[in-house]
Amino acid sequence: MLALIITSCGEYEKLLKSTDNELKRQKVFDYYDDGKYTKSIELLSQILPRFRATDQAEQLSWINAQAHFRIRDYMMAGQYYQEFSDNYPGSTNAEEASYLAAMCDYYQSPRPELDQTNTRKAIESFTIFMQRYPTSTRNDDCKARILELKEKLVEKSYLSARLYYDLKEYRAATVSLSNSLKEYPDTKYREELMFLKLDALYLLAVNSVPEKKVERFQTTLDEYYSFIEEYPQSKFSKDVNRIFESTAKYLKVDTTVKQTENN
Repeated sequence: MLALIITSCGEYEKLLKSTDNELKRQKVFDYYDDGKYTKSIELLSQILPRFRATDQAEQLSWINAQAHFRIRDYMMAGQYYQEFSDNYPGSTNAEEASYLAAMCDYYQSPRPELDQTNTRKAIESFTIFMQRYPTSTRNDDCKARILELKEKLVEKSYLSARLYYDLKEYRAATVSLSNSLKEYPDTKYREELMFLKLDALYLLAVNSVPEKKVERFQTTLDEYYSFIEEYPQSKFSKDVNRIFESTAKYLKVDTTVKQTENN
């Protein structure tokens, strides 16, 4: 067994040093079929430029993209699939190449708390695929993945907004929370985001210098009315009422008006 491995390695090293490009081309497919994708890729890196303008170029380019995908090098695989799709739009593999290029972006999409550049890129790639192949059987899958990716963007937005609040950076929190609500008005986190914005405005007012307190408490009161109009029976009602009572007391607002409305 050891002797066979040594002999095999020796043969491969000789092949790499060989100038017989046709033999290397044949061995690319042998290694690929045997699941030795790294060896196939290494040979392809040597011969692809030499076969660029030949009849074999399309097949070799396809195998190159496939081999990178098999070893989960999604960054390079995505690039090669996209190049294949652009260079060979009439190929029987063109549609699959375009779809797999989008999948490579999808696989590079990180967990929600990290930068979501690749998530947005994946959404764009799936969208472009559906525009290019409107009758493809893969479109339902693309739509499902786009929804999944958009949910990740929603969660990212929520986590980013929540972070400023948790860090007690209330001015930045109000801006971030407002932006999140504006960008994703139908988010499942809407009630919580609105409450956090209200509480951040209240805490910003409480901790303000005297000359800014009235203005900021008034902003808090306005936000309170917006909140209870949308969520009159909120799960945050206890804290919301506490904020109102404290704000109204500072502004000398007649709280019996609120009590009458509730009754």
